[in-house]
Amino acid sequence: MKTVAAAALLVAASLPAAAQFDIGRILNRTIDTAKKMQEANREFTTPEEVELGHGVTAGVLGATRLHPDAGLQRYVNRVGKWLALHCERAELPWSFGVIETDSINAFAMPGGTVLVSHGLLKRLSSESELAAVLAHEIAHVVRKHQLAAIQSSLNSEALADIGKEAASHAIGRRGGDAFGLKSAAAGMGVDAVKNGVFLRPLDRGMEYEADRMAVVIAARGGYDPYGLAAVLAMLAQAKGDGSGTSIFDTHPAAPDRLAELERIMPAFDRYASQPQLENRFRQVVAK
Repeated sequence: MKTVAAAALLVAASLPAAAQFDIGRILNRTIDTAKKMQEANREFTTPEEVELGHGVTAGVLGATRLHPDAGLQRYVNRVGKWLALHCERAELPWSFGVIETDSINAFAMPGGTVLVSHGLLKRLSSESELAAVLAHEIAHVVRKHQLAAIQSSLNSEALADIGKEAASHAIGRRGGDAFGLKSAAAGMGVDAVKNGVFLRPLDRGMEYEADRMAVVIAARGGYDPYGLAAVLAMLAQAKGDGSGTSIFDTHPAAPDRLAELERIMPAFDRYASQPQLENRFRQVVAK
């Protein structure tokens, strides 16, 4: 907090004298921001992580809607929950759904909510491929990748806004929440979507880790572990058509992911005889 306050003093000192009259207010806002940054950076409890995820989900569903096919929703939710039983955070309140968009994408929210687009579903060929997609998103939740990304972005934006707050005195007062940070976890989640934080690409290392974990989770669930390789091969051939942010915008290139995955796949050859379940998938997912 002392470092943040010192940064505010430096910014304020660089302003004209007329803009420095309210230094006490600047310092108070800066200290308040530092407290909020500490709040965002601390270790979230599981209930807080779940609440944050609910906020993110609300933000996502504010821009799109769930697919109206109840049978499809039940099917994807059943496959996802089965896979979640085989991960290291099976105790989370896992929930899986399909959003009605032709964009090719899937999202994992902190706390265990996973959404997959209908546009992606229509390009898959089997339940083992669906399992691979869901397992990749489950892995993100297990490793708290989105949570870490949201916390990092909130901290960075708060630091940047310290300068904005001081500089604003040169051009007049401004209303609203100067820093855009909410104390409630759900509010933080909604803001993360509104500000575009949630839709930013994750670190490449996180995506590769989620791919590796996805193969393990799918194999544990009894699926052909090569389902993910099949999905990546499909994505390598697909184009980013459809509206909205797509998997092509937020993930490393599919050929790069395939190259990374090839390093570990020989260890899973003994599980390659596990089922792909193409017929069951086709009975539910309309082509």
